[in-house]
Amino acid sequence: MADTTALPLQQLIASLDSACLPKILQVCSGVYFQGSIYEISGSEVCFSTGDLIKVIDIELQSVSCEDISTDEKFELPINHKGLFKVVPEEMPYSTIEEMVILRPVGLDSCLPFTFTNHSSMTFGNFTLGTGKVFTMISIEQTEGEENKVRCHVQGQQETSAEVCIPLSSRGEFYECESKECFTLQEIMSSPFLRSRRFRFLNATKYERPLVLTPTYQVRAIMNLRKNVLKFPSSLEVDVVDVTELCKDVEFMTPLSLTEVLSQPDKSFPTVVEILEKPEVHSLFKCSWLPELNQNEHLVFHRKGTSAMVLISSLKSRKTQQFFLVSQQYGGRFRRRPREFSSVYELYVALMQTPGLRVSVTRNCDEVEEEGLPTLSVGEQLEVVRCERMELPCGGSDGQKQSVEALLCQRLQDPDDEDDDDDEDVKQANEREDILLPLYMQAHFVEVLGDNKKYKLKDLGKEYSLPLDVKVVSRDTELENDPLSGFACLRIEGAMLEPVIQASFLHRPDHCFEIPTQWLSMSVSFTKDPLPWPRGQPPTLQVDKVTEVTDSFFYEFQKQGNSDAAPPPRPPKRNLSSSKPPKKSSKASKKSSKADKSKHHTNKAPTTEFADLTLNSKRRPPAPPPPAISDDVPPPIVPRKHSTAEVATGKALPNTYVKMEESAKNVSQCEVVADVDSDHDYEIVDDTLAALMKTAQENILFY
Repeated sequence: MADTTALPLQQLIASLDSACLPKILQVCSGVYFQGSIYEISGSEVCFSTGDLIKVIDIELQSVSCEDISTDEKFELPINHKGLFKVVPEEMPYSTIEEMVILRPVGLDSCLPFTFTNHSSMTFGNFTLGTGKVFTMISIEQTEGEENKVRCHVQGQQETSAEVCIPLSSRGEFYECESKECFTLQEIMSSPFLRSRRFRFLNATKYERPLVLTPTYQVRAIMNLRKNVLKFPSSLEVDVVDVTELCKDVEFMTPLSLTEVLSQPDKSFPTVVEILEKPEVHSLFKCSWLPELNQNEHLVFHRKGTSAMVLISSLKSRKTQQFFLVSQQYGGRFRRRPREFSSVYELYVALMQTPGLRVSVTRNCDEVEEEGLPTLSVGEQLEVVRCERMELPCGGSDGQKQSVEALLCQRLQDPDDEDDDDDEDVKQANEREDILLPLYMQAHFVEVLGDNKKYKLKDLGKEYSLPLDVKVVSRDTELENDPLSGFACLRIEGAMLEPVIQASFLHRPDHCFEIPTQWLSMSVSFTKDPLPWPRGQPPTLQVDKVTEVTDSFFYEFQKQGNSDAAPPPRPPKRNLSSSKPPKKSSKASKKSSKADKSKHHTNKAPTTEFADLTLNSKRRPPAPPPPAISDDVPPPIVPRKHSTAEVATGKALPNTYVKMEESAKNVSQCEVVADVDSDHDYEIVDDTLAALMKTAQENILFY
């Protein structure tokens, strides 16, 4: 028969284990009423005698510390780092066995512990006088004999010895203060320790003994109420455990969205009631979210997994917007040309797009000793392959250096075709090979060779993300397509999301997908009829575009980790051999051309878009570093940065080479900078990793 002893709510909750839940408790001590709805998790709590409470979850919130002598109380967080010592009980134990039974069982530090006897003890021909100090070492269990404890005895003027004392030995025993120390977590996890008094190990905090009491947040439901209750275990109510007696009592069962996903398919479609609405600060900015209120009813049509992409608008707009878009979106996209701010980004793009063609958008002057060629606005380059090149300048040891570079072919400039005679045209048509070191900073825009329209799901078969696109034909199945009004969109990443397809009762055919990992609320299955004639389900129209907040985008970014190797650093050179850069007449000729507008470069971790379709692409490995064994560059800490834009100038190494404010990094490189040099390759900027990430964002999935 079940134990029907009434206990204070605090004591009974403290005795429960989460594994044994749920438990049904009955109120048996009058009425408790909490007047303010703001004092207990936003819910009004009223318990009357006889009410049944089904406890479905408990969570340890804090520990209440009470000084019994003064009734003073204060709270400690459960993660409090301080240690506590057990305060010895003042009342005597009458037997050794009683003392052992009341020790905290299951703790490694249970033994040894120390006690004294205030009465003499005789074992056969051996007698121990009063006042002896015993240190219990172990419990000896011998088959067929009484269990004994092995103790170490230390007399005032006697030699120490070990004795075995039967557990049944009677006397007057007092516990001595132990050297054992416990954390709050250890104390709260042991029912024996929770019954003891403690003091802080550091006596300066609080010297008097304390009683430690756990305070839990209790989540429960009642048979006469629909909403989920949240209340502290410290409520002054007496309850009794009636779980065995009330097995047949029906309670509304709250389910999280994750628990809904675990329900069998035959449970759908069904009508559910919202017991706890989503949090106020949501990650979504969609029309259906404000309607998800407590007691609202929904139709859950089905559960499953949906392939989605995260799309963002341009930062240049007044307010940047973000959208979760189903790959069933029916609009058509056209690619936008990619922009590159370094030769290394071209290398990464070449791995995914063989035959890549780009147009130069910034003039760069030649720096011969650095291997940096002339580039002029409007020139078109075809990227061929990656190979090694030898720099004209020597390293810090005077030896020639070999670095990774891109072999490109400079194509005929259309602006110059009318100025050349037949012989010049013939020579121009013979493509000029140039080598661009991977560490070179330059600005390019992709030259697109096609004007093809793509479905969203087809883009992943040919291209990597992030990817810039424009909607050229809207999804005609949507009443209002929010993507069609943007001049440029960026597909940030792709994901497979577990979703629940839902609709409101007043419009059951208009469905929306709830991403269960991004939205938290509690519902209960009801027995209400479905809002359509039996056997005649409506044709469903599912929302394919859901607007989300910037918080969603930032959380999405956190989920990805890039293990990409950084781009190569500029090689060290012999500063004494530096020469002023050469001016290029060709660069001067075209300096009046307008620069291309720079596109935004939001970074976001991405799931392989192609994994959600039919294709599979992998990120290319970074090229090996220059073969220089003497000069190992210092580690770089990635930081966010911005690079000053210049309309024209000499060719520069990547922006991770610091041009100014470099004094704090000189000690890392152990090279004195040449104050007369226009650029100091010996001092490395902290923006190395940021450049690599920009390259990956413009080209690849992570």
